[in-house]
Amino acid sequence: TRYLIIYVAIIGAVALIYNRLPTSFLPGEDQGTVIVNIQLPAGATAERTVDVMKQVEDFVLKQPEVSSMVGVVGFSFSGQGQNAALAFITLKNWNERTKPEQHADAVAGRIMGATMSVRDAFIFALSPPPIPELGVSSGFSVRLQDRGSLGHDALVNARNTFLGMAAQSPILAQVRPDGLEDAPQIRVDIDRDKANALGVGFDSINTTLSTAMGSAYVNDFPNRGRLQRVVVQADAPSRMQPDDLLKITASNDLGQPVPLSAFATVSWVNGAQQTVRYNGYPAMKISGAPAPGYSTGEAMAEVERIISQLPEGFGYEWTGQSYEEKQAGSQSLILYSFAILAVFLCLAALYESWTIPLAVILVVPLGVIGVLLATLMRGYANDVYFQVGLITVIGLSAKNAILIIEFAKDLQAEGKGIIEAALEAAHLRFRPIIMTSLAFGLGVVPLAIATGASSASQRAIGTGVLGGMFTGTVLAVLFVPVFFVVVRTLFKGKPTPPPTTTAPAGTAGVDHHA
Repeated sequence: TRYLIIYVAIIGAVALIYNRLPTSFLPGEDQGTVIVNIQLPAGATAERTVDVMKQVEDFVLKQPEVSSMVGVVGFSFSGQGQNAALAFITLKNWNERTKPEQHADAVAGRIMGATMSVRDAFIFALSPPPIPELGVSSGFSVRLQDRGSLGHDALVNARNTFLGMAAQSPILAQVRPDGLEDAPQIRVDIDRDKANALGVGFDSINTTLSTAMGSAYVNDFPNRGRLQRVVVQADAPSRMQPDDLLKITASNDLGQPVPLSAFATVSWVNGAQQTVRYNGYPAMKISGAPAPGYSTGEAMAEVERIISQLPEGFGYEWTGQSYEEKQAGSQSLILYSFAILAVFLCLAALYESWTIPLAVILVVPLGVIGVLLATLMRGYANDVYFQVGLITVIGLSAKNAILIIEFAKDLQAEGKGIIEAALEAAHLRFRPIIMTSLAFGLGVVPLAIATGASSASQRAIGTGVLGGMFTGTVLAVLFVPVFFVVVRTLFKGKPTPPPTTTAPAGTAGVDHHA
C-alpha cells in the first residue's frame, strides 16, 4: 500500500511538472554566425545607410569573438531599398569561444546594446534559426492579418498598437515589424482623354517614365577588349524634383515628342513601399523573441493574448518555426500515446496476455519523472529533443521492467507464490539491470555535457535521457515487483495445464494432477 501511495504521488508530480514546463520547438544553436538587420527611415539615401553600416562595422570588428564581417547595402530581411542593409558576421571557432559570454547570442546582445545609440536606424542583431528553411532568425514570427477588409491604414494602426503593448510586456523582447515602412511617393495622374487626343499611348508613357527615372538596357559594345553594357537613364540633375517629370517627353503615334505636362499632373502622397498578403489576407510581418528567462512557447502565448485585445476584424497566423512549434505542441500527447500503445501491443504478443503487459506499462511514469526533473533543473524546455528523449526513456524503462517480469512469470509458473516469485526475480535481475542501465547512462553523458557546434540540441536530448535512466532504473527495482504482484492478484491468469505422460504399452495410464 505504501508503494502504491508513493506511485500515485509520482504520477501527480509528473502531471504537475509537465504542465509547468515551458514549451519550445528547438533550442537556440550557436552556429558561429550573427546577422545584423539594418533599417533606416523611409526615404533615407544610400549614403546614410553606408554611414550606419560603417558604425556597425567599427564596433563589430573590435569584438574578440568576431572573425570577419560582410555588409550588403540595398537589401535586408525587411525588403529591398536604399534604406535597408544586412551584415553577416562570422565568429571564431567554437573552441576559442568556450565561455557563455562568448556565444553567438551574447555577441548579438552586445551588438544590440552598443548600436542602440545610433539614432538614424533600427538595428537588430539576430541569431540564425536552427533550421535555415524555417525563417530568418530564432524567436517567433507571426502575421497580423486584416480579415475584416478594414484597409491599409487600419492595419498599420493595429500593428503599431500591438508593438506598443508588446513593448510593455516583460515576456517579450526585440519585437519588431519585418517590412518597409510607408514612405512619401510621387503620384502621376494621367488624363487619358488628352493623351489619346495627342496620340500618346500608355506603352509609350510607361517606357518613358521607367527609362528616365529608372534605367533601360540598350545593347553591348566592345571597348578595349571588354564587352560593356549601354544603359540609358535621365541625368541626375534632370530627375531631382517632381516638376522634372513633366518636362520628360513621350513619343506619339507620329513619332513626335510630347511633354508629359500636356496631359499629366504630379502630387505627393504617402503610400506603401511593400504589400504583404498571407493566405489571401493583407498582413503585416512581425517578429520577436522571448525575454531572458522565458521560452518561445510562453512568448507565443503572450502574443496571442495581446492580439486578442486588438479591435474586431484582425486575426493572426504563425509562420516559419513558430508554425512548426504550434503543430508539434498539439501532437505531442498523441505521439506519447502511440509510443506506449506500441510497447503494450508488443508485450501482449510476447506474453500472450493482456494483463501482464500492464505491469510493464506502469513503470513508464518512473522514467518520465526523471526526464522532467532533469530538464527543469537545467532550465530547458519541452521541445522536440525533449520529446525524443521522453520516448526513448519509455522504451528503456519498459526494458528494465521486462527483465524482472519475465523471470517472475516463469518462477510463478514453476509453482512459487506471487510475492516470492517477484522478489526472487528482482534479486536475480538486479545486476543485469544496473549494468545495462549504467552502460547506457555513461554513453549519454557526453551528450549531456556537450560543447561547441550543435551542443544545445545534444545537451537537450542527453539531459532528459540521463535523468530518465537514473530514476527509471532506481525506482524500477523497487516498484516493478509491486506492479507484478498487484496485476497478478487482480487479474489471475489461467491455471497451468497439468503435464501428461504416455503410459508404456501393456500398462494402465496414470493421471497426474498438478
